[in-house]
Amino acid sequence: MSVEAVTAPKASGDVSPTLLLLKARTFIALIAVVLFFSFAAPNFLSTANLVIMSEHVALNAFLAIGMTFVIITGGIDLSVGSIVGLCGMVAGYLVLNGVNLEFTGYTVFFNTWEIVGITLLVGVLVGVVNGLLITRLNVAPFIATLGTLYVARGAALLSSGGATFPNLSGNAEWGTQSFPFIGAGSVLGIPVSILVLIAVGLGAAYLAARTPLGRQIYAVGGNERAAALSGIKVNRVKMFVYMFSGFCAAIVGLIISSQLVASHPATGETFELNAIAAAVLGGTSMSGGRGRIGGTIVGAFVIGILSDGLVMMGVSSFWQTVIKGLVIIAAVVVDQFQQRLQQKLALQRQAALGR
Repeated sequence: MSVEAVTAPKASGDVSPTLLLLKARTFIALIAVVLFFSFAAPNFLSTANLVIMSEHVALNAFLAIGMTFVIITGGIDLSVGSIVGLCGMVAGYLVLNGVNLEFTGYTVFFNTWEIVGITLLVGVLVGVVNGLLITRLNVAPFIATLGTLYVARGAALLSSGGATFPNLSGNAEWGTQSFPFIGAGSVLGIPVSILVLIAVGLGAAYLAARTPLGRQIYAVGGNERAAALSGIKVNRVKMFVYMFSGFCAAIVGLIISSQLVASHPATGETFELNAIAAAVLGGTSMSGGRGRIGGTIVGAFVIGILSDGLVMMGVSSFWQTVIKGLVIIAAVVVDQFQQRLQQKLALQRQAALGR
């Protein structure tokens, strides 16, 4: 057999089995953790536990969806966990106290859906701050969002002096009695949080795959300078992804405060790590330009099931943190290997066409 026969690249229609396995790694990981915990953890596959896990997964999935868009553009958002805490405190404050207009002597109380709107707006505004720091002041995304992480957490603590806003069951007179329904309610047996996740996930997937804005997000992450030269408003695209990330974090803040019927300023600590892990595990490249919402949601399931399964097995929270860190590292290493393999196969095909 000649050397050329051994080293000849595959035809363009062939696909490397190794590359297929790498692309399907998130589904393989999901199947693996489900099989492992179904044997290792008692009652893991019970209906009640599956419902609880799906609600936990939804919280991480919201953050991971927003994080995916940010990472695709080549950025990072470390502030999402603090936005969760801040928005939860905003919602709790409005449910309990309304807004005191001292100069008029009146207090304005908002109904549930007005509180939802205000809270979501707060999340978007924090995203605006992140976007302005990055696009107008040229602050690196890591530093900009690290700064807003501290500012948002401090604002959450200041809103109550570090205390909890308890008993957020609402008041019928003010129209807030339905606030607990956001996090604890269900429609046709399906938790509201899951229904909202389906809506947000489908909307995000459609935006990424079917709209000009989605293509622009990928273009900015693939080559920002080329995107700018092609006429794409790079700063506007970056502003959008950070605003959307803040919006997703605000949803999580609302859901958690509604589920617990209480708001605590420490809510959301380290949530950004789970969001990054889910996005990267789902195939989003940390170097930008590549990622899929569907993969991110599957990644969120892997991280959520892993966390809940370790809790059910009685694994120490310290070891849980170690394991999550190892998952992030492994996901990045595998992603880099996949990129190198794709580049190698592309070069082989080009060489074959040039012969």
